[in-house]
Amino acid sequence: MNAVELESVVFHHDAARMRFDLAVAAGEWLAVIGPSGAGKSTLLDLLAGFLRPDSGTVRLEGRDVTRASPAERPVSMVFQDDNLFPHLTAERNVALGTSPTWRLPAEARAQARAALARVGLGGMAERLPGELSGGERQRVALARAFLRERPILLLDEPFAALGPALRAEMLDLVAQLRAGTASPPTIVMVTHHPGDAAGHADRVAFLEEGRVAIVGPPREVLSGADPRVAAYLGKDKG
Repeated sequence: MNAVELESVVFHHDAARMRFDLAVAAGEWLAVIGPSGAGKSTLLDLLAGFLRPDSGTVRLEGRDVTRASPAERPVSMVFQDDNLFPHLTAERNVALGTSPTWRLPAEARAQARAALARVGLGGMAERLPGELSGGERQRVALARAFLRERPILLLDEPFAALGPALRAEMLDLVAQLRAGTASPPTIVMVTHHPGDAAGHADRVAFLEEGRVAIVGPPREVLSGADPRVAAYLGKDKG
């Protein structure tokens, strides 16, 4: 079964017309690459429900969600900005994933602390985001996303601001968290770093001018055999 389907999805942004056709199998990890302005974040926003298409159909887990609100969709999303509330502790930020109330039930508190422990922040539950490093804040965001246990996880360049070593560490953490769940979520990950796709994705989708131009195995797509990808990767010798 496909977890994600975009069928003839058209969206207009200013003068640009984007059209997406894409299918992602349940449990698959898809990396989305392409030049700036190709429509990568727009694609994620259409899946998450932050944008609505002008026409076409968005299906998630086999259900038509084209007009559904973000809250109605089986999706969690981690952004480039960690999207934490600066006045809330790490524990409370994580607990918002399942208990969006001011007074935390004991069960929600325990779940949040367990989630923080899984991302290596077991001793930082009471810290505020301003007291954490960039990598630690993204760990909190990941803990919240995985605690929600939604079947689809969207990653919009959440580690772009991190150095290469820390970015690789965070991607390994995502893989570990994913492997540790009973039903591994489907992942759609936007990245500007082809190496991230090569190391973790099952397939890579290359976007160009608001279209999904190529989809295939990482080794095949990133080889640069296609001149459009070669130009994007800086391998174009023509």
